[in-house]
Amino acid sequence: MYKCVIVDDEPIARRIIRNHLSAFEGFIVEAECANALEAMQVLSKKRIDLLFCDIQMPQITGVDFIRSLVHPPIVIFTTAYRDYAVDAFELNVMDYLLKPISFERFAKTINKFLENNSSAVEPSEPNIEDPAKKQNFIFLKADKKHHKLILDEIVFIESFGDYILVYTEVGKITTKERISAVADLLPEDKFIRVHRSFIVSINKIKSIGAGFVEVGKKKIPIGRMYKKEVIQLLG
Repeated sequence: MYKCVIVDDEPIARRIIRNHLSAFEGFIVEAECANALEAMQVLSKKRIDLLFCDIQMPQITGVDFIRSLVHPPIVIFTTAYRDYAVDAFELNVMDYLLKPISFERFAKTINKFLENNSSAVEPSEPNIEDPAKKQNFIFLKADKKHHKLILDEIVFIESFGDYILVYTEVGKITTKERISAVADLLPEDKFIRVHRSFIVSINKIKSIGAGFVEVGKKKIPIGRMYKKEVIQLLG
């Protein structure tokens, strides 16, 4: 399990983050703190994997708080202000979420955390079920709901401007999202972008021909910009 701490002087803001986080397996909120001083006490006693931290807080700002930590956990700033992006970059903060934080934006951050750390960072208290049961899904919004898509069930993704169609083994969903944003959520060892409008599951590729990849019964064109990646896939 990944241990998390939420630091924010606004109870509503803490509740929103806690509710968003509850949708994901493998995370536990170890503490909720109203200010940086409370968070310091928690960090001095427990190993924390992920810290959600507001910036504008009484006594000590979130920026000064993170700057004061010798060995900080992975940090995600949650703030209503855009002015601290440079500070976040200098502090090597993983992400910078602007309030009000939508679930869709929050899900992208959690997927990014899992992709970067599920294999590189050992959780504070490893779940006995892992690693056999790894996080292998993403959330995408469609039809006023957030759909949990299992990565191994995705066949290919097709873009239509600001919308994408995600074809899976059990059906398809349409969501208002740019294909480049979804590409950032997908692990490179499982998916490959073969065209500006197409991402395909590597495991679902049946064959690769002259200028196309065959996925199921569909032939998907290989774009000129992506030909090199496809050739590398062939070894």
